[in-house]
Amino acid sequence: MTFELTAVVPSRGFDVTLDVDEGSTLALLGPNGAGKSTALGLAAGTLRPHDGEITLDGTRLAHARAGRTEAWVAPHRRRVALLAQDPLLFPHLSIRDNISFGPRAQGRPRREAAAAAARWLDAMDLVHLADRRPGALSGGQGQRVAIARALAAAPRLLLLDEPLAALDVDVTPALRQTLRRLLVGQTTIIATHEVLDALLLADEVAVVDDGRVVERGPTAEVLSRPRSAFAASIAGLNLVSGTWTGDGVVTASGGVVHGYASHPEVPVGAAMTAVFRPAAVALHLTDPHGSPRNTFRGTVRSVEPRGDLLRVRTDQLAADVTPQAVAELSLVPGRAVVGTVKAAEVDVYPV
Repeated sequence: MTFELTAVVPSRGFDVTLDVDEGSTLALLGPNGAGKSTALGLAAGTLRPHDGEITLDGTRLAHARAGRTEAWVAPHRRRVALLAQDPLLFPHLSIRDNISFGPRAQGRPRREAAAAAARWLDAMDLVHLADRRPGALSGGQGQRVAIARALAAAPRLLLLDEPLAALDVDVTPALRQTLRRLLVGQTTIIATHEVLDALLLADEVAVVDDGRVVERGPTAEVLSRPRSAFAASIAGLNLVSGTWTGDGVVTASGGVVHGYASHPEVPVGAAMTAVFRPAAVALHLTDPHGSPRNTFRGTVRSVEPRGDLLRVRTDQLAADVTPQAVAELSLVPGRAVVGTVKAAEVDVYPV
């Protein structure tokens, strides 16, 4: 492994183990306050663990036991670059000098640093802005400069903390595609709550919730077959957990969800998860005649736009329905509804 972290920070309720393979990108997904930024701070050296060990390329960056630091490498000596939402560019330096700052700070000759800056100015399509100051840039341009500055220092580990969150929606797609190209072969950890960042940039995903990693695996697998409620929510899926009866998943409330079990050999009583798309849910005001086997009764909590459809959230699930259906059924908050899902639309698998 290129990077390994096992750290406990009791004051933040943080207890996490992570690793990242050479040249791969790991996305940390989780809600605000879950511990994503804490993990990046530990890796960058802006935060010390109470207990644990952090290594990069076999070099111990930090080691602590019971609050006592036994080994520590200063942030500027780690060959780790941290890029946050705010580019934090040096306002008194030109864009060219901002980018060459990293190599110069590492002690590289002026000519070598200038060559690195020129290379990244070209790679990030910033040549025409090289002599400007940061105050003359747009948000998207500033973030491009920040990325170029980070990569010009040739970090062994690149840390991205919600790098696209503060940008206008019209510039985000282009910058995301730029990152997709530049991160190939670069060992990276990206903290985000945006599913597109994970899908387009990450090889693997670790779902962080309440200071713990609750799910980890290849990006496509985690987002198509989530095992945690947060992963299901960001993937836009409904998730119901319970135990296997041999014919369905029985929930804590006693309801049973039937679906396609990809692991038919699972023993009765095993923990199982049922997942289905909001588009597979039909909403009714009363039990429909000849209804599917899966029925969910609840109350409408919210209605929000979702492309050409409207997403209706109840206290049990989400359903994507047409505006016409919302109007005809008067699906407003507080309305009691019955959601139905065909068993063929439900995927059931072990937790």
